[in-house]
Formats: sequence, structure tokens, C-alpha cells
Amino acid sequence: MVRTKRASRTDASQPLLTLFGPGHGENPFPLYARLRQAAPATKVRLPTRQHIWVVTRYEAVVGMLRDERFTVDPRKAGLKMPIWRRWAARALGMDGDSLVGVDDPEHYRLRSFVHKAFTPRTVDRLAAWTEKVTHQLLDEAARKGSVDLIADFALPLPLTVIAELVGVPDKERQEFSALVSHLFNFASPRINIISMMASGYRLKRYLDALIELKRRNPDDRLLSTLLAAEESGDRLTHAELLSMVLLLLFAGHETTVNLIGNGMLAFFDNPEQFEHLRGRPELVEQAVEELLRFAPPVEYGVPRHAVSDVQMEDVTIPRGDRAIALLSAANRDERIFENADRLDVTREKNRQITFGLGLHFCLGAPLARREGAIAFRALAQRFPNLSLDVPRGDVEWWNIAGLRGLKKLPVRLS
Repeated sequence: MVRTKRASRTDASQPLLTLFGPGHGENPFPLYARLRQAAPATKVRLPTRQHIWVVTRYEAVVGMLRDERFTVDPRKAGLKMPIWRRWAARALGMDGDSLVGVDDPEHYRLRSFVHKAFTPRTVDRLAAWTEKVTHQLLDEAARKGSVDLIADFALPLPLTVIAELVGVPDKERQEFSALVSHLFNFASPRINIISMMASGYRLKRYLDALIELKRRNPDDRLLSTLLAAEESGDRLTHAELLSMVLLLLFAGHETTVNLIGNGMLAFFDNPEQFEHLRGRPELVEQAVEELLRFAPPVEYGVPRHAVSDVQMEDVTIPRGDRAIALLSAANRDERIFENADRLDVTREKNRQITFGLGLHFCLGAPLARREGAIAFRALAQRFPNLSLDVPRGDVEWWNIAGLRGLKKLPVRLS
């Protein structure tokens, strides 16, 4: 039985559940179901021994994401900025605030610049490019016959698309991809804060040079658009611009990699659903929404802090405590989704919230959705005999806080 905390103090007679430890990614959903049944919010312990509240019921999560009593800025809750966050920002040259670390009115100011550059029209323009890259990667994979779908497809696809989006020169794209890959590997348990900072510093130096190049020779890509954007006489500082580009890199990269990997594994577990998509390719966008719900690439977003005591039914989250909206748990809430533990690519009125809601809705969501749709349609149509190339039990998951993704996905294409 899962024990819940209904008081603000820690009761030593009721040890807290440790969440997000080794092996968590394989199948956390039965545990999430027990948490939802027990309470809308539960205080748990992280592997780092820190305590945090996890909000698991769908309506409670939606309420939390729209509740101004929760802030992403710990300073508003009377707390100091965590030292690791200051170090990471300094290593990347981001002395200013980023979108994920502030609320309105500063968040509105920063996001207004992004809306000028990261528009639906921009995503539409990338569609043809994404199609081209997808088929180039799959042509190469087909020649091999057996590949790691993560390393050979799910990873290079978003990196190539992001390079086109930002405006990285063709001759520098290999260098750019290597720099981004090294930075995002900081989430691996084998990579420490020093390695992350070193990777971040190298990427920062590259982006500094790229920004100067775009100042001298602007084009119609996102970085040049951000440089030119102005809102009521205001412009982004260099630090804010760096922060914005890095956030878009992360949001447009990790979500797509994990969406493709998790989604294909879910299809291997439910082959009739993949066959259904193959027979009805017009369902692909609906299928993407269902995969985002059923096999989410993200478990939760940026932790919030309570700026005052928050009551959720009979649970009180005290002022200053940290809490996360456990999106992957909310997406399996039986109160909202019929047959919540069943993958159904024909599911209609899918209210999944993997990309969050409200103020901090994921910037990379439109791009991830488009890339996922193109990727799954191509895989389904080109490789009718696509199959897992290792025993199901040998598939390994990363142990990465906030994300849910596979290390490798060996497949046979024919």
C-alpha cells in the first residue's frame, strides 16, 4: 500500500516512497495508478534523498499547471536559486532568466519574441525538409537491414531538422550535432555536473560565433528572426538569446527522440495497432497523440514551488515545498481516459497533456508532433515486416529525471 502524507511534517513512522530510481522507466504505470488511488498528491523521496510532492490525478495536475500559487521560480517562494542551476547557467553564459525559470510578466515578454520566430508557418516550412531527411535516413537504414532505431534514426532526425531551423551552415552541421549530443548526454548517470558544464561551454562558444555570423549575414532562419525581433522597443539580450536557442534545442530534440523510440516499442508490444496505422495512414496524427499519452517522452516538466499553502482535497502542500505535475501519471487516469492502459490509435477526444498546459506549455510541441507523424507514417509504409531485433526483456531505459526514453532499440527492417 502506498502511504500518503497528509501533514506538512515528516513522520518517521511512515517512510516516504522513493521514486524515479533505477529501473523506474520500464513500467512505472502500476505504481502511478496506486498513487492516483491513494491521493491527488503524494510526498515522495528522490534518489538524491530530496523530498518532493508528485501530483498524479489528471484534474489535480491540470489545476496545478494553471494555479498561480505554484511558481517555477524558487525565489518567489522565499527560497534561494539552487547552486547547480546557477553553475549551469554561468557555464552556458546565461546570466539572464530563461523561459522555463520565470513566470509572468517576464515570461510573457520572453515568449512574445519566440512567437515571432517559432510560428506554425515555420513548422510547416520544415515539413518538406523533415520528409526529405526522414527518407534519406531510412534509405541508409534499409541498406543495412538491421539498425539501432535510436542511433540511426530517432537521434539524427531531430538534430538535422533543428540545424535547419536555427540556420546552421551546411558545412558545420556535423560539428553542431556532436556538440548538441554531448550536452544532452549530461542526463546519463555516468555524466557529472563538470562534464555537463564543459559540454555546455563548448556549445556556447559555437553559438556565440553563430550569432555573430547571423548579425553580419542574416537569413530567414529562426536565429536571425530572433535577432531582428523587437517587442515594444525591447530586444533580447545576448544571454537571453542564448538561453532561448538552447531551450528550443532541448525541447525540439529530446521529445522527438523519445517519442519515436517509445512509440515504436509500444507498437512492437501492440502489433495490431501498428498494422491498423499501416492500413489507415490518415490516422497518423491521431496515433501520435495516443503515443504521447500512452508512451510519453516526458514524465514531468519544470518543478514548481508553492508560494502559499495549497490544499488538494485532504492533502496540504505547504508554502516553499517543491512539487511536480506527473504528466505521465495523469495521462493514464481512469477517470478521464476509457481503457487508459490500452494503446488505441483510433482514440478520439484525446486530452493528453504530455507537453504541459498554460504558461509553460512546451515550445517544441508542434515540431515534435510533426516529426513524429512523418516518422511513424514512413516506418509503417516502408517496412511492413519491421520487428524488434532483441528479446523484449533486453530493451534498456535511461534513468533520466523528467524524461522517459530508450538507450537503444535494435530492429530488423525486413
